[in-house]
Amino acid sequence: MKGIDWPNLMRAGLHVLGLTPGEFWNLTPAELRVMLGEQSASGPLLSDGLQALMAAYPDGSGKK
Repeated sequence: MKGIDWPNLMRAGLHVLGLTPGEFWNLTPAELRVMLGEQSASGPLLSDGLQALMAAYPDGSGKK
């Protein structure tokens, strides 16, 4: 997993996009990347991925 380059993201958000600090910190890194024109490297979550997430993090539905 790659770390987040906060100094460069902050520089881009505050100086390039002209965001206020509050606007910057209310964005997710993914939203900021989209605003900067980056394309997402990951594809959509397909049923296999969804099933794996549901198995890993059950919400307890159906249990009474």
